[in-house]
Amino acid sequence: MNRAARIALIVSAALASVGFLALAGWQVQRLSWKLDLIERVEQRLKADPVAPPAVSAEVTKADEYRRLRLSGHFEPREVLVQATTELGGGHWVIAPLRLDDGSAVLVNRGFVPPERRAPDAHATPTGPVELIGLLRLTETGGGPLRRNEPAEGRWYSRDVAGIAAQLHLAGPVAPYFVDESADAAQPLRYPRPGLTVVRFANNHAVYAATWLALAVMAAAAAFYLVREERRRAPP
Repeated sequence: MNRAARIALIVSAALASVGFLALAGWQVQRLSWKLDLIERVEQRLKADPVAPPAVSAEVTKADEYRRLRLSGHFEPREVLVQATTELGGGHWVIAPLRLDDGSAVLVNRGFVPPERRAPDAHATPTGPVELIGLLRLTETGGGPLRRNEPAEGRWYSRDVAGIAAQLHLAGPVAPYFVDESADAAQPLRYPRPGLTVVRFANNHAVYAATWLALAVMAAAAAFYLVREERRRAPP
């Protein structure tokens, strides 16, 4: 290996070390964010349900997973959004709940397997209803690899504005949706509520340690190559 190639190798090892160190720092930041998320969600799951924010209110990540108490009546229309849950693949049933003040909130009534996707297999409740659920932020665009196709009835994310337009909802519509919570006093039914993911994997400390170890190894390789290069240099 000639000198130019050895120097290029030294530079590559040094840059790799810096890159790995940056990734380790990023994972430390992600760890802090994840711990904050877990603590926030745990606190909100224990809190008493509150009235929903006004449809004109701005909602942010600071509001997500807040427990809400809603009352109104479901309109007889819905959209199915593809879902993968602990029960397998199927759909979320998204239906508009008309609140007592005339505004509407999209409610994720729960999960249905493919064989229960027909409306008569998960009839929408009639009359006044009261439910408790978790405030969720709109999911625009679609899935990671697939975009929503409203014209073809294919939904991969719970896009509040898009679904509201698809359902031709009149009046003000909340900019968020609500995941209906399961009621232990009620028998199991479809749509199956209460499947919101509220336990989050937290492997960022392991990832940070891995990137840091790689940074140390790359730095050690660069140091070794520099020492060898100096040893090769003529006196």
